[in-house]
Amino acid sequence: MKNIRSKSLLTLIIIFFIIGFTTSAKNIFSYQGDTSFSDSTVDTSNATTLVKNPARVVYPSILKEHREESKDYIKQFAHKQRSYIIYMFSRGKNYFPKACKIFAEYGVPLELQVLPALESNFHANAVSKAGAVGYWQFMSELAHDYGLHTGKVDERKNFTKSTIAAAKFFQDQLDIFNDDLLLAVAAFNCGTGGVKSAIKKSKVRDADFWDIKNYLPTETRIFVMKFIALNVISNNYNKFIQRKLDFNEPTLVQLASLRDSSISDNAVIAQNPL
Repeated sequence: MKNIRSKSLLTLIIIFFIIGFTTSAKNIFSYQGDTSFSDSTVDTSNATTLVKNPARVVYPSILKEHREESKDYIKQFAHKQRSYIIYMFSRGKNYFPKACKIFAEYGVPLELQVLPALESNFHANAVSKAGAVGYWQFMSELAHDYGLHTGKVDERKNFTKSTIAAAKFFQDQLDIFNDDLLLAVAAFNCGTGGVKSAIKKSKVRDADFWDIKNYLPTETRIFVMKFIALNVISNNYNKFIQRKLDFNEPTLVQLASLRDSSISDNAVIAQNPL
């Protein structure tokens, strides 16, 4: 009995040591989002807790699916576009809090705040070859649809007003595409009709971005991948700055056997330190 108690005490010490070193990833954005995502699996059939530690690179919860499909692109983007990323996040500090407040009011995902970096590099006077203008690069017709004036005073160049218009646009797209964020982002680039056409060509019921990406224009595919990359990097920005992004996910490991009835099966959820 003494040996059993000693082993139980040792197990608890190890468990609390692991949990004690668990920390949260810092996010450059004013809104940090959910950085606690883990692939924890609990097997209660034999009163044993099994834990799969999360990737050291922590994905925003809304983008946690299909990590394998995106990680190679994110690695390359983080390496090749390092200067651009640092510059964008530096400029974005003046805009992210405003965008977050508006998106929260309109109930759309805060991850959308990175899009002006992709669209205009946060430049009010940016004009595309096609004639899109402003922070969010609205074409005049779409701008009018969402309440922006484009006359002598072009409200596409007003960050607050154009972001409100973007929030309304994404409300509509999320309704159309069953709250699929990546399809809504794709629609912002190639239009609602373009995404619907790609879904039809894929012949996949309840298709997501990964099902239809090969049927989307190349520009749109890249646009969505950059959107994912910027959000993942922002969620792990300190590691990015330190060049310590680690996409390896440890294998499933058994941490402890919980035979003591005073300890619940859900008592141990351990994560790699971030």
